[in-house]
Amino acid sequence: MIDDSRPIFLQIAQLIENDIVDGVLAEEAQVPSTNEFAAFHRINPATAAKGVNRLVDDGILYKRRGIGMFVATGARAVLITRRREDFYEQFVRPLAREALKLGIDGEQLAAMLAREPGAASLRDVQQKEGAI
Repeated sequence: MIDDSRPIFLQIAQLIENDIVDGVLAEEAQVPSTNEFAAFHRINPATAAKGVNRLVDDGILYKRRGIGMFVATGARAVLITRRREDFYEQFVRPLAREALKLGIDGEQLAAMLAREPGAASLRDVQQKEGAI
């Protein structure tokens, strides 16, 4: 899971974020300790702590003195909102610019996306969640 392409502390933060978004870590659930992260990933505990503390600074996690770190109420919604904006900037904007260059209008682009395997099942999930 840990690779050399990005700083390890950012990868630890990303792993926790993924677990929150995926529902593996629910709001108010306790997060593994920095020592547990360090032992599991064979990294320095200070590095693991830096990743966890980044999420504390962002309001995603909070500390209960003497007990550990917990997922903050509303953390999943915050992360999803942030990731949707990132998705827009990284994928949708460049896609829309390229479509414009090629003379593809919105309706044609939507039809192209609908041809993608899994697009229908994604749409079903979004409708159930009230996203569309």
